[in-house]
Amino acid sequence: MSPLFRKILGINWVVAITMIGLMIFGIFAIYSAAYGDPAVEDQEFWRKQIKWIIVGTPIFLITSLVDYRWIRYLALPAYLGAMGLLLALPFIGKTLNGATSWIMIGSNSIQPSQIALISGVLVLSVTLGELHRLHPVFRNHMLRMAISLGLVAIPMALVLKEPDMGSASVWGPMTAFMLLVANIPFRYLTVLTLLALIAMPLVYWFGLKPHQKPRIQVLIQALKGEELDTRGDAFSSVRLMMAIGSAGWEGKGHKGSRIKAKNPDAKTMSELGLVDSEPDLSDFIFGTIGEEHGFRGSMIMITAFLLLLLQCLYIGFYSRDQTGRLLVTGAVSILFWHVFMNIGMCIQIVPITGVPLPFVSYGGTFVVTCMFLMGLVESVWIHRNEEIGSEKSIFY
Repeated sequence: MSPLFRKILGINWVVAITMIGLMIFGIFAIYSAAYGDPAVEDQEFWRKQIKWIIVGTPIFLITSLVDYRWIRYLALPAYLGAMGLLLALPFIGKTLNGATSWIMIGSNSIQPSQIALISGVLVLSVTLGELHRLHPVFRNHMLRMAISLGLVAIPMALVLKEPDMGSASVWGPMTAFMLLVANIPFRYLTVLTLLALIAMPLVYWFGLKPHQKPRIQVLIQALKGEELDTRGDAFSSVRLMMAIGSAGWEGKGHKGSRIKAKNPDAKTMSELGLVDSEPDLSDFIFGTIGEEHGFRGSMIMITAFLLLLLQCLYIGFYSRDQTGRLLVTGAVSILFWHVFMNIGMCIQIVPITGVPLPFVSYGGTFVVTCMFLMGLVESVWIHRNEEIGSEKSIFY
């Protein structure tokens, strides 16, 4: 048996099959969300999602089969390339809904903030896991933490400038968990957390755009039980809650958010005019899933995400070195935060932000990013028993 074939058989199939299942579920959710709306149905976003998954498949396989320790040579170039794309956004980027977050390549668009997240995981893994090998001075915890925070601050500031609060928020938990796994002393992390809490009011008053502040105010009003302006700032939050809350245990069935429910006399929220007629295929996809599949379907999907994340953590525990554990930690942090924020904003426990649901929401760059991250996790698993330094080739 060839080494390459042995590696293919050594893939963690729990991770791979769960990922595939979520992507298939996402294709059906995207198709259903667009059903009945000619403005988006004719564009066949579900077909476009399949094309992006096909693009991501070889990326996932190659990343899985290549020894992840090669990232120490690629991390810095990837980081510099991502920073170049973010810096170029104001000049060549496409503005949509007030945010300049996309670069058009023909008829397709890429989102540099997602590419920057990948480069962030790579460069932080090398900084925290490999840098101390170069010179004894880098064994100083404070120095390594300062370098890491500097590397994070640059892309985070550039993403905030777009402005894209959702993508920028991912950098916080990702960095915090990677610093924790890197054995940075807890007292340093405590001070860092306190400084972040102190900075939050300053960010609210001076960092947020005028259209972003009402989202936090709506959440506070909802948590206090106050009456919300259903025709103003709270429209999206209320319609999502009503759509999900009206679904019950079984939901309204596939395409149920666009057509009548099983009961001919009953109508969906969209038919009653309580839900925006234009479906959101990305940020609000959980609203469609919750309305159509109910509590049962939503919990099945959440359980699949939980299985995926727990299996990734299991892989991290079996990593052969610190760099592998950091890669897994970064990937898990990104996926967890996206799942938490996307579902949380749909059920009104966090403010509404532009954070898609991994593998399920429509978005070419994002689904490829998630597949690349899973490829890194698989690489840590496949190469867990190999000796450090045995780098005969990229496939051996």
